Amino acid sequence: MLECRVGLQLKCCSVGNHHMLLSDSEILGYALDTLYNIICNDEEEEQDENTQKQEEDLGVLFTEKFLRDSESVTLLLTLLEEFDFHVRWPGVKLLTALLKNQCSQVQGVILVSPMGVSRLMDLLADSREVIRNDGLLLLQHLTKGNAAIQKIVAFENAFERLLDIITEEGSSDGGIVVEDCLLLLLNLLKNNSSNQNFFKEGSYIQRMKPWFEVGDDNSGWSAQKVTNLHLMLQLVRVMVSPGNAPGASSSCQKAMYQCGLLQQLCTILMATGVPADILTETINTVSEVIRGSQTNQDYFASVNAPSNPPRPAIVVLLMSMVNERQPFVLRCAVLYCFQCFLYKNQKGQGEIVATLLPSTIDANSISAGQLLCGGLFSADSLSNWCAAVALAHALQDNLTQKEQLLRVQLATSLGKPPVSLLQQCTNILSQGSKVQTRVGLLMLLCTWINNCPIAVTHFLHNQENVPFLTGQISENLGEDERLVQGLCALLLGICIYYNDNSLENYTKEKLKQLIEKRIGKENFVEKLGFVTKHELYSRAAQKPQPVFPSPEQMLFDHEFTKLVKELEGIITKAVHKSSEEEKKEEEVKKTLEQHDSIVTQYKDLIRDQDAQIQELKEQVSTLSMNNEQMQTQITQQQSQIQQHKDQYNILKLKLGKDPQGPFTQGEGAQVNGLNTEELGQLREEVEELRRQHTLLHTQLSEKDTLINTLVKISLDTTARVESNLWMEQLQELELLRSQVQSQCAEISQLQTERQELIRRAEATVSKRDLSHTGVSGAGFVCTTECKD
Repeated sequence: MLECRVGLQLKCCSVGNHHMLLSDSEILGYALDTLYNIICNDEEEEQDENTQKQEEDLGVLFTEKFLRDSESVTLLLTLLEEFDFHVRWPGVKLLTALLKNQCSQVQGVILVSPMGVSRLMDLLADSREVIRNDGLLLLQHLTKGNAAIQKIVAFENAFERLLDIITEEGSSDGGIVVEDCLLLLLNLLKNNSSNQNFFKEGSYIQRMKPWFEVGDDNSGWSAQKVTNLHLMLQLVRVMVSPGNAPGASSSCQKAMYQCGLLQQLCTILMATGVPADILTETINTVSEVIRGSQTNQDYFASVNAPSNPPRPAIVVLLMSMVNERQPFVLRCAVLYCFQCFLYKNQKGQGEIVATLLPSTIDANSISAGQLLCGGLFSADSLSNWCAAVALAHALQDNLTQKEQLLRVQLATSLGKPPVSLLQQCTNILSQGSKVQTRVGLLMLLCTWINNCPIAVTHFLHNQENVPFLTGQISENLGEDERLVQGLCALLLGICIYYNDNSLENYTKEKLKQLIEKRIGKENFVEKLGFVTKHELYSRAAQKPQPVFPSPEQMLFDHEFTKLVKELEGIITKAVHKSSEEEKKEEEVKKTLEQHDSIVTQYKDLIRDQDAQIQELKEQVSTLSMNNEQMQTQITQQQSQIQQHKDQYNILKLKLGKDPQGPFTQGEGAQVNGLNTEELGQLREEVEELRRQHTLLHTQLSEKDTLINTLVKISLDTTARVESNLWMEQLQELELLRSQVQSQCAEISQLQTERQELIRRAEATVSKRDLSHTGVSGAGFVCTTECKD
């Protein structure tokens, strides 16, 4: 009952007023320390396993009793707000111990507690380092396996605070505090896409670059620096892990290239004096930063080692991969880096295969192709396997390179003709080498001839290959050999499925008959199915990185497991099918191809017609707009014509009322109220109307011709065009044409009336000139202007 009494004392000390709590801070601190000692399982002295287990069980039991009342944790969170060192520090330690013993239960209480996480985040801002550092440990336990709390902590500005602490403590050269910050960052980012996106969007990736600025002198690395840099590399890998969403990883890869982080990692990769485990992890990190990113892969291809003469980094790494004296984990890392370099990188695949072709081989330098061939045929089985898998990745989903590799010829010995690389692989396979070597060669051959009928024909052209495969499959061998038998069955099945029947002796039908007679269909399918049931197959299928406990267990490649899964069912069906079924399938396939061809043609035709219809619709829309504009112009012209009509009517009325009116010098500038300037302006406006009318008539004629042409084209092209709309357009244009003709008649009539008015005005002026001989010079000038 001790823990219950102390818990009661803790509550009693906290229920008083604020002054009482401050005065009793020492007692409260002792109570928290006592609870911590009861619950905590940490012992400085060494104990046997049984004693330690009993104490752990006792600590968990006390923790469960403490947590029966959820208010205890809420009260403890409230006490953490106290700045007094004697209260805050033991409170942090107690809450950390509770999280160690009953993590999920305490997480649940903190999650529903108002401002619970925020109070704990305030510990990182405490000026007392011991509280800040213990706060880091508390947050590590708090964020384990709880995505909701991880998100809350991240949005409480955790990334900014942690990166600031890492910088203040000296980055990779810092102490244990840097390690704790990195562990907390890993908890927040690993398998949490929301936090990863927040980290990227907050430009925190750019702040990681200074961590990897390693100087020229790399001797004497401390154990803490190695640990820190290892965690930093893991943090980079978390952001670009193949298990992340493709879009998330690619955006992080882009950011790492743009900020120079990838370049910094490649510098470490080529530096001297770097510890082996850091070099291995750096290779794995670079691998995932470039995996599937064409820009990053191109940059990596351009990296050179600081040697004389400079050599590509890829060549230097492959040297380590095929060197049996190098550590196993380092060779696995180089293989993974090479696979990531070629992943979805047809350009890189072509560059690797090109180093094997006769026209590109340089005798004065070591190329990637030469190293792969050397590893493929060396005495070290692990080098054989790694080189075979690496070469298979250069052919993955790339028909062009599969066909190009058929051109490679090898000189095996003096005085003998060269043999193809394909034939040399089958020769080594038939010599009964180690299981690891044969598995690697079979994976290479299966990848090579898969979905490549030309390569299948080349493989079958050697008369010894098919008898060797059937002999291997039909024998009853041990457990290890059963895996080789299954891969031989897979290789033979590919030869059946992708056979173009160009070789008379090895057509699809004859190969199936051979299987039925010498192996048996059921036995063949059973041997084929053994591959996917193998334990190492399941392990390799989990993730792209080749991770194996020992070199002997390095048998399957991740990408190859995908190929086996894809082909197993297809080959099984192909073997069981009869010749009649195959003929029917071929006929159906041809029919479907013809049907697809016809459908494609119709799709193209419909696509062209749709494009034409869309173009016609656009033209009709343009014409409609032009029509509206012209109607607006006609309306304006009608208004102007009406105004001129009114002016003419007024003029006629004035001329009719006073044809012989007095004419004095003061009235010399008018004729019956009509100013000569107005007559000139009227004449110009009538001429302008005539020009506009002529232009409008011409435009209408052109549009009419174009619309008639479009209507004819649209009716010939498709019946889907809406002809009613066009007919309405034509009717509107006909109406418009009639309106224009009517207006033409009105304009002609107005012109006639204008001429008559001008004639009458001139006659009136002549009469007045005869009757008023004493007119002044100014009057004569005015009359002359009227005549003009």
